[in-house]
Amino acid sequence: MHGHRETTLVTAFSFNMFDQPIPRAFQNRFSTQYRCYSVSMLAGPNDRSDVEKGGKIIMPPSALDQLSRLNITYPMLFKLTNKNSDRMTHCGVLEFVADEGICYLPHWMMQNLLLEEGGLVQVESVNLMVATYSKFQPQSPDFLDITNPKAVLENALRNFACLTTGDVIAINYNEKIYELRVMETKPDKAVSIIECDMNVDFDAPLGYKEPERHSQHHEEPTEEEGDPSSYAEMDMGFRAFTGSGNRLDGKKKGIEPSPAPIDPSDIKRGIPNYDYKIGRITFIRNSRPQPKKTDDEDGLSRFIAFSGEGQSLRKKGRKP
Repeated sequence: MHGHRETTLVTAFSFNMFDQPIPRAFQNRFSTQYRCYSVSMLAGPNDRSDVEKGGKIIMPPSALDQLSRLNITYPMLFKLTNKNSDRMTHCGVLEFVADEGICYLPHWMMQNLLLEEGGLVQVESVNLMVATYSKFQPQSPDFLDITNPKAVLENALRNFACLTTGDVIAINYNEKIYELRVMETKPDKAVSIIECDMNVDFDAPLGYKEPERHSQHHEEPTEEEGDPSSYAEMDMGFRAFTGSGNRLDGKKKGIEPSPAPIDPSDIKRGIPNYDYKIGRITFIRNSRPQPKKTDDEDGLSRFIAFSGEGQSLRKKGRKP
C-alpha cells in the first residue's frame, strides 16, 4: 500500500508540472529579427554565388540551436517581413554560418522587401502548402530567346524552397540573369516547391509584341519582269573557274587570266523564275525566229540517197 501511495504522489507531481502547457500557437514557432546583407558582404574565401541563384538565405548558428530545440517541421521554411514597408516574402535556409544577429539574402529578395544593406528583417518559421500550379511572367522578351525556357526555369527552381505570389525572382542561365514575376500560385499565395509535382505556365513577357502578319498581295508581273534579260541581270556576281592557279614551287608562269567581260546571254541558263506562281509553268526561251527558207533552197538542201559518185581503183583506159 505504501508503495502504491508513493507512485500516486509522483504521478500527481508530474501532472502539476505540466498542468499549464505553453499555448500551441507559440510552441513550435521561431521568430526573431536580423540585420540583412547581400551575399557579397559575406566574409570568407568561399564563393557564395549559389545564394544569388536561388531562394534560400544564410542564418547564424544560434538560429539552428533555437530551431532544433523548438522541434519544428521540415523542410524549414521562413516568412521574411520588412515592417517599415509592409513587404513580405518566403524562403528556405541554405546554411547556418552567418555572424550572430546577421542574415544574408539574395539580391532579388532584398529588392522585393525594399531592404537596404543592414536593414532589419523579421524572420519567422512557417508551414506552407505544397505547390500544384504556378504562373510566371518574364520581365523581358529576352527570356523567349532561350531554346527551352520551361526546362530552364524548372531547373533553376531546384534552388528555391518556396514561391510567393507577387515576387520577382531572378534566375541565372548562360551567364545572364532573367527576372520573372510570380503571377499566381496554387493552392495558396505562398507555397512550398520542395519535392512537388507542379504545373508551370507563362504569361506574355513585359514589352512583348505579337509579330505583325503582312497580307501577301499577288500582283500580275509587268512586261519588264517577264523579260528574260532581266533574269540575267540579277546574278552577275559569281563566275565559275575565273580564279588563277598556284604552282607548288611558288613560281608564276604565264599571264594572270583576266575574265572576259560577261555577256548576259552567257548566264541566262539556270536563273530561277522569281515570279513563279503555283499552278503556272513559264518556259523562258531566248530563241530568235529563223528566217523562212524558200522552196528552192529547201529542195537544194534536201538529202537524196545514193546520189554520190563512185570511185574505181582501176584507171580508165588501161587494160588488165
